[in-house]
Amino acid sequence: MKLHEYQAKEILAQFGVPLPAGRVATSPAQARQIAEELGGKVVVKAQIHAGGRGKGGGVKLASSPAEAEQRAADIIGMQLVTPQTGAQGQKVKSVLIAEQTDIARELYLSLLLDSAAGGLVFIASPAGGMDIEEVAATRPEEIHRVVIDPASGYQAYHGRKLAYALGLSGDQLRQALTVFNGVYRAYTASDASLVEINPLVVTNDGRVLALDAKVTIDDNALYRRPDIAAMRDKDEEDPLEVEAQEMGINNYIKLDGNIGCVVNGAGLAMSTMDVIKLAGGEPANFLDIGTVNDPQRVVSAFKIMTKDKAVKGVLINIFGGMARTDVIATGVVEAKRQLDLPNFPIVVRLAGTNVEEGKRIIAESGLPVITADDLGEAARKAVAAVQGL
Repeated sequence: MKLHEYQAKEILAQFGVPLPAGRVATSPAQARQIAEELGGKVVVKAQIHAGGRGKGGGVKLASSPAEAEQRAADIIGMQLVTPQTGAQGQKVKSVLIAEQTDIARELYLSLLLDSAAGGLVFIASPAGGMDIEEVAATRPEEIHRVVIDPASGYQAYHGRKLAYALGLSGDQLRQALTVFNGVYRAYTASDASLVEINPLVVTNDGRVLALDAKVTIDDNALYRRPDIAAMRDKDEEDPLEVEAQEMGINNYIKLDGNIGCVVNGAGLAMSTMDVIKLAGGEPANFLDIGTVNDPQRVVSAFKIMTKDKAVKGVLINIFGGMARTDVIATGVVEAKRQLDLPNFPIVVRLAGTNVEEGKRIIAESGLPVITADDLGEAARKAVAAVQGL
């Protein structure tokens, strides 16, 4: 689950990470009031779940409360387009009003899980304030990694390595250690999957501040973080993905293709998408239906997929281990009967538990369901059926 910048900063502040003063505003009048409290010179920052806000016109400087009010009026309600939102953009509902900062240096810092290293890893760079991917591609020597052993956790020497890599010393080094320690504690205490500060700045008067912040929370941990779960902004998420979760389908991600996929198991789902591409088609979604023995879950999956107007057909690829293929088949038949799906090809490939019963249910339904015995055949039939419409 992604958080807005102001929410990420609220979490970091709890663990002593130094930040510019600021508050969120949902109206121009509120923006003016906050700017007055902060002394007038502020930055007005659109709050959406995407980077590159400044490039799209979502970050503006204001030199007075009146100007802050005008900047907020310009930004609130706009459809902000950034490299991460796509061409459709994202509507801005609120802005962060923060004190302006005189910047001497911009640095980069993040903490995330590195499964290859078997622990958390800090990534730091003296080239902050820009796309870290570009720095990694063009100047990889400026990317520094410090792996945290899960047995010992974060230690002061990790912080010193990071500070030296960023060229910090003296009082700035001591301030940076506070930042690194706070980021680590915030990450572990909130069950985050990413904490990123870009830029981490050194000001002209020698302060080290987290000027911007991004925090992503592990969805699987939200049940034990109700305070953080309450920060969720569904308006920032794809409506179909939200609806899928409300129906109990937690592993649905909308894509740009036209062949819907219903698969059990994340690995099999990814393989299915690959084989569709190999057959010349484009998958419309990732959907891991999981170990399901309820036909209604299959019907719900169809309801979600068919609300995507780009979907022209569906490929169902089920390998029944703990899941029963006859239950899946019953769900397919029910979906076809319940939903208005004229000229909508459905390709089904079943294997595993109760497969003969599953095939019988489909065959005796009398419905125009296309069957296949292996994934390659199923993908080719799905692509051909969709292209023939």
